[in-house]
Amino acid sequence: MRTVITAQDVPAGGELRVPVGTIVTSSAREVAANRGVRIVEVAEDQLTALAPPDRTIAIGSDHGGYRLKESLKPLLESLGLQVRDVGVMEEKPADYPDIAHAVAKLVAGGTAERGVIIDGAGIGSCMTANKVPGIRAALCYDKASAKNGREHNDSNVLTLGARLLTQTQAEDVLRTWLETPFAGGRHQARVQKIMDVEQQYSKKASS
Repeated sequence: MRTVITAQDVPAGGELRVPVGTIVTSSAREVAANRGVRIVEVAEDQLTALAPPDRTIAIGSDHGGYRLKESLKPLLESLGLQVRDVGVMEEKPADYPDIAHAVAKLVAGGTAERGVIIDGAGIGSCMTANKVPGIRAALCYDKASAKNGREHNDSNVLTLGARLLTQTQAEDVLRTWLETPFAGGRHQARVQKIMDVEQQYSKKASS
């Protein structure tokens, strides 16, 4: 019996992987298109091989961050993480907002627990990612800022500037960011206030 995917099964963003032969209703395809969700058919054994969100990290870069992205992927894999690369796959010019949005959607939609975005300076990608509800992106440039971004702010997306960091520096920042837990405590109330501000303007937009 073939699986049927309806509109209710479509996530908020990212990618929806379904077994080969799955029936996808027209309403589900319409919702997926509106949300920018890509529906991908894969074999059953590939579905079971997917890592859970807490072991999955989304990564992406524009052309300026391509080489650094490629050099950081082996580090992520060595830490036992499944890497979801949204592109780019070459140094052909690309717009960083498109890549940042794609990574942020995977994190906000629950496909990946965290995301990494790389462009020339990391600033534009940080701005873009933080427009997506549920995202707390931090531009980090050394181990201290990476530690603070996680410990105090519970950041779930890291942005890096490929033209501002050496590969060794970027590896140090990334490893520190990944290995630093959120401290909670007094910081939890402050992070909640960030989320409250986001919710306040989300309500205004919807009304």
